[in-house]
Amino acid sequence: EITAGLRCIALSDQKKIYGCFGAMAAVCDTQASSKPIQHRFQPYANNGGTVLGVAGKDYCIVAADTRMSSGYNILTRDSSKLLELIDKCVLASAGMQADRTTLHKVLRWRLQKYEQQHGKSLSTGGFAQMLANMLYGRRFFPYYTFNVVGGLDEEGVGAVYAYDAIGSYERYKFGCAGSGNALIQPMLDNQVGFNNQPATASHDLSVDEAVQLVRDVFSSAAERDIYTGDTLQ
Repeated sequence: EITAGLRCIALSDQKKIYGCFGAMAAVCDTQASSKPIQHRFQPYANNGGTVLGVAGKDYCIVAADTRMSSGYNILTRDSSKLLELIDKCVLASAGMQADRTTLHKVLRWRLQKYEQQHGKSLSTGGFAQMLANMLYGRRFFPYYTFNVVGGLDEEGVGAVYAYDAIGSYERYKFGCAGSGNALIQPMLDNQVGFNNQPATASHDLSVDEAVQLVRDVFSSAAERDIYTGDTLQ
C-alpha cells in the first residue's frame, strides 16, 4: 500500500511538471506570435551573361555569350541572348532568362502588329524607341534585363542604343551590358573610343578589326567573370 501510494504521488507530480512545461510553451508561443513577422518575396534572378555592340560608318556588330548560370551553377552553355527582329537591327539581352524570353516574345508580337498596320518594317531608331516605351511601361515591375540594340540607321550608319532598366536610352558608338560590363566597357573606351588619349589620333575601326576586338574582350572577360563564357555569337 505504501509503495502504491508513493507511485500515485510520483505520477501526480509528473503530471504537474508536464502541465507546467505545457503552460510555459503556450506562453512562449503566444509571445512569439505577437511579434511582427517579415515575409520576403524575390521575383528576380540574375542568370548572368554579357552583351555588347560596336558601330562603325557602315556596319554594326552585336555580340553575346551563350552561358546561362544560377549562382555557381551553369544551367546551360547554349542559351542565345540575341534576337533579330528586323533586317537591319538586332537586340541583345542579358540578365534574367525568364524576363528576356517574355520581352522578346512581346517585341515579336508588337513588330508583327506594326507591319500589319503600316505595311512596312520598323526602322532601327523606331525599334529602339519601341523598346524604350515597353520598358518604361513596366517601370513599377521592370523586366530584369540588360539590353543593347545595334543596327544600321536610315542612312546606313551603324548605331548602338544602350538602356537602363526602365527604358531610358541613348545612342552610342559602342556599349556593353550584363555581368561582364565592368570588365569590357573600359576596354571599349580605350580601344574604340580612344578616351583620355590625347597623343593618339582616334579613327574608325574596320570590320575585321572590330570583330577581332570583340573576340579579345570576351575572351578577357571570360577569364574573370564566371557568368560569361562558352560560345560567342
